[in-house]
Amino acid sequence: MTAGATTFLLLDTDPGVDDAMALLFLHRHPAARLLGVTTVFGNAEVEVTTRNALYLCERFGIDAPVARGAALPLVGPSRGPAPQVHGDDGLGNLAETPAPTRAADPRPAHRFIVDMLRARPGAVTLLAVGPLTNLALALAEDPAITALVRRVVVMGGAFGIGGQGGNVSPVAEANVLCDPHAADAVFTAPWPVTIVGLDATHRVWMDDAAFARLRDGGGAEGAFLWQASRHYVGFHAGAEGRAGCYVHDASAAACALEPALFTLRRGPVRVVDQGLAIGQTIQRPAGRRYVHGQAWDGVPDQQVAVDVRADALLDLVVRTLAR
Repeated sequence: MTAGATTFLLLDTDPGVDDAMALLFLHRHPAARLLGVTTVFGNAEVEVTTRNALYLCERFGIDAPVARGAALPLVGPSRGPAPQVHGDDGLGNLAETPAPTRAADPRPAHRFIVDMLRARPGAVTLLAVGPLTNLALALAEDPAITALVRRVVVMGGAFGIGGQGGNVSPVAEANVLCDPHAADAVFTAPWPVTIVGLDATHRVWMDDAAFARLRDGGGAEGAFLWQASRHYVGFHAGAEGRAGCYVHDASAAACALEPALFTLRRGPVRVVDQGLAIGQTIQRPAGRRYVHGQAWDGVPDQQVAVDVRADALLDLVVRTLAR
């Protein structure tokens, strides 16, 4: 791992245990410069995810502003948080999480995103690891930001590669299902999106031995991730029959910094926003046309991760977190 050119990033997140891992990964990766953090509902209510983001930035020594974002999806009520996965506090039901001393930026997250992209045109990568409501609101407020962003990298979706289905329905991944209308708006906008879904993240398994390496070699922050991960690992042990977890958000963070770890497939992407298959992500093959394909007309090609060098990615994440 070498420093290389600096990548300026905005992290849109719903912390979340795996979000905490991604945040520390970005802080410790030598090529990343985190310009700001925006929060959204998802793993917990937005009041909780915002508190968690402020707390984590303070605990990890991250000097970046945090802006509170959307509390509800664009259409309809929220599907609710996931305490069974991330705990009631979003951070694994930790006994001690003191209130942060920092305050959130006064701007709403979507305005913060617009302002940051306009301040550094062509330089900022948007990394979104929660529901995509803030990005959709930013697009609605200022459509010209599509020409100002460097890249958009999203953790979300499931495209059926090798039979991979969803994790909250047979076809839907959690972040996309939380706000399918926002996801469709983001994926169909004319900016460069890379989608790292379950097709890639479910190939990267972090076992408890790797968490122990963080605990023992990652300083106070690594010990914190070990503690926060106990509830999360316990959920996966019940669901998967093995102690550990999939590397979701940190995989997307790695893609934003080292995309060569992934095999990417081009083609336009749409999201089903109603009915039995709500939340399903579908990619049309690049250049293919269909007799009944009007819903794809004018939709730009985006990149979807269809494979990953799983061992290399896991090694990168653990080495970076344990620095």
